[in-house]
Amino acid sequence: MRLILLSGGSGKRLWPMSNDSRSKQFLKVLRDECGQPISMLQRVWQQLLAVGLQNDAYICASKAQVDIIESQLGDVPLIVEPERRDTFPAIALSTLCLADSEGLSDDEVVAALPIDPYVDASFFESVAKLEADLRASNADLALIGVRPTEPTSKLGYIRPLAAAANGQAFLSVASFVEKPAHDDAMRLIADGALWNCGVFAFRIRYLRSVLTELGYPNTYEELLQQFSGLVKRSFDYEVVERAKTIVVRPYEGTWKDLGTWSTLCEEIDDDFVGSGTAVASDQTHVINELGIPIVAMGLKGAVVVASPDGILVANKEHSERIKDVIGAFAGRPMYEERRWGMYRVLDYRKLDDGKEVLTRWVELHQGQHLTYQRHQKRSELWTIVEGTAEFALDNRIVTVSAGDVLRVSQNQWHAIRALTPLKFVEVQTGSEVSEEDTIRRFITWNEVVAYCSVVAI
Repeated sequence: MRLILLSGGSGKRLWPMSNDSRSKQFLKVLRDECGQPISMLQRVWQQLLAVGLQNDAYICASKAQVDIIESQLGDVPLIVEPERRDTFPAIALSTLCLADSEGLSDDEVVAALPIDPYVDASFFESVAKLEADLRASNADLALIGVRPTEPTSKLGYIRPLAAAANGQAFLSVASFVEKPAHDDAMRLIADGALWNCGVFAFRIRYLRSVLTELGYPNTYEELLQQFSGLVKRSFDYEVVERAKTIVVRPYEGTWKDLGTWSTLCEEIDDDFVGSGTAVASDQTHVINELGIPIVAMGLKGAVVVASPDGILVANKEHSERIKDVIGAFAGRPMYEERRWGMYRVLDYRKLDDGKEVLTRWVELHQGQHLTYQRHQKRSELWTIVEGTAEFALDNRIVTVSAGDVLRVSQNQWHAIRALTPLKFVEVQTGSEVSEEDTIRRFITWNEVVAYCSVVAI
């Protein structure tokens, strides 16, 4: 069985830390066994290794997420979506990619699940058993259903038909109820209903047949070409509702969706992270990514989050509504983690003459580099704060270190490679400061060295 881990969505309910490039699964707000900061992505990847499933796991992600995934996990199997189109297109594309690129039999079983559940390792042991459930039942789909701990209208419910047959750990599914009212949720739980946690196991041939029925291609290359024409819907609505036979394996261990500040704060060990202090506050969490202190006084049941993208001050019970109010503040991410390091926007100004000025803090990992590039609408000024590097400007490469100031004019080709961990402040000035104003010439450092050596002669 192969696993597809779905790295979708921007996690806007965790604004201002989450954005289009740093979704909730990438936030390093949890702790590992040694007390070190860890993201939901890293936690799940370690759990898959512990239960022996990592070698069969693939991550489906958007192009914007590739850098941060490789930064946090290294070189892992990735299936890249051309664009975000919900879970049905993501699962369909990923399944056909595995089937056609690896020559899998149509009888092979694939399980798709979110990349960021907060679970015990035993959850993935249950996922591994879905293949046996699918083959024993000959069902179209096999799911995981979590035993509810409370009536909630935030989750969907799975209604089983009856008790399991002798020796079977799975149940036949009667129906689904999507986010019922509180009283209805209580009745569903009393009848033995389970929470739907978004895990789907199926044979490759079943998904191919569904795609054919819907009028879509059932090969990877064809589906990739028509990906933008796929309906933007969830796998639940587009596939699960069409299935004739479905079984579910109940799971009784820890399972949480840490998709809101209220639920995430339940698993954050530190009440205060960053610069500042909390005074006379109760059940309050403060996360401060800025370089200035925050003082929280007399707060109860609140969450305060400060990042380069914005500042949130909210009652935890109301924090899940943040997604509905931040649309007006959508813009370029102010923090990004890349495979080569990271950057954080420190300041942005628009001057009276119309020029834009953007100041960033940039860190490069040792041995990593920025591509050989130029900009038509801006100049740049780099002040090296820490470390040593090789700096390419036009056809020359020089060694730079802390204290050096590097000037890059408009349309000058330039790149930099960290010989040691490198930190510098970058000031961009011009009529426009954006990622779109970047023309790349060479991607690898060897190309830069070869070009500069030849031209310099």
